[in-house]
Amino acid sequence: MNPPPTPAVVPFRKRFDPRFVGRSTPLDCGWPIGNALFSAGLSRASFDRQVELQKSLADKCRATNASVLPHINTRNTARDMDVIRGALDERRISYLGYSYGTYLGTVYTQMFPGRVDRMVLDGSVAPSSYTPQLLKGLEPENEQALSAWATWAAQRHGTYSLGRTRVEVLATIDRVMSAAARKPLTVGTAPDLFRIDDTQVPLLLFMGLSDDTDSARDALAGQLSVLAKAADGQPAPLTPEFAAVLRGFLTDEDTNLGTVQTALACADGTASRNIEQYWRDIEASRRTHPLFGPLANNIVPCAFWKTPPEKPIRVRDDAAMLIVAATGDPRTTYKSSSELHRLLPSSKLLTLKGANRHGLYGQYGNACIDREVNQYLTSGKLPARDRTCETQGT
Repeated sequence: MNPPPTPAVVPFRKRFDPRFVGRSTPLDCGWPIGNALFSAGLSRASFDRQVELQKSLADKCRATNASVLPHINTRNTARDMDVIRGALDERRISYLGYSYGTYLGTVYTQMFPGRVDRMVLDGSVAPSSYTPQLLKGLEPENEQALSAWATWAAQRHGTYSLGRTRVEVLATIDRVMSAAARKPLTVGTAPDLFRIDDTQVPLLLFMGLSDDTDSARDALAGQLSVLAKAADGQPAPLTPEFAAVLRGFLTDEDTNLGTVQTALACADGTASRNIEQYWRDIEASRRTHPLFGPLANNIVPCAFWKTPPEKPIRVRDDAAMLIVAATGDPRTTYKSSSELHRLLPSSKLLTLKGANRHGLYGQYGNACIDREVNQYLTSGKLPARDRTCETQGT
């Protein structure tokens, strides 16, 4: 749920790196970003391996960073923001946040009401949706995005060989999952040689479904083509792009982002410590969401976290802001953005209809979304009512 880069807009002249990321002193537990986001897989045995992995991640982080873990949470980041505001001698700040950054923006409005000028939250996380299990509740949107992608891929069977119909493409994914559960799929060659099992395939799909542009869909189709070859026992060479994706998710090439994202989630809320409850939830979700249920409901390092969290934020103070959301957002759902809008009566909701996309303003190229947001940022005046844009960008 990491935010995309901030687009260059006139009212936003200052940027900061939150504590423990970027130029701030980094928090790094040595976690590849994908490790805390794996699926439970297809069996109890694969889930049990996940329990061991997630516990080891928590233990490793506590062993190497025990002195600073009590100081990482979203409330403290919001406090840092207000210190920066004071240092700049500004009475109010303007803020643009994506994904997790929308939760940070909301927390700031509740801790420091009246200190916000213009605020845009793109792909919003309502407080009730922000839990240590970051993916829970996203199953329907991701299945819808997967179905749309499968239809797109089927229309290009000559390029990707994944199936001539949506059903055939989805069957190819099932075949890949079954093969990966029997024996990890070998893809690439040294030094970029990877073995992908049934706990990792759903994560690759999930990460590829946050964007419904042709280029993003092409990238995901290319990845599935490689995995399908491996499932059939054929050589499965990697493109440089896919190799980079796998290095990022599965190796220690860049472990700061995965550490901070998970540590924040663990510090901001309380996760169940009942291992059997996770398994029951996984099995129940598997019946209706066989691919994404075991991913979204899997156990997380927070189940073994020792740092006591501050109380989750509650929205009690109204705040005027512009909330931007796509109806098919597979990362932070439209339902979540709509809930935040209801909690903040002075906010306005800017909807992009029909897009399976996470992160819109300045990122997606929709002229209507960009125009509405720019008008607000330059004038400081919210639209008189909620607005809806169409995917063609008019």
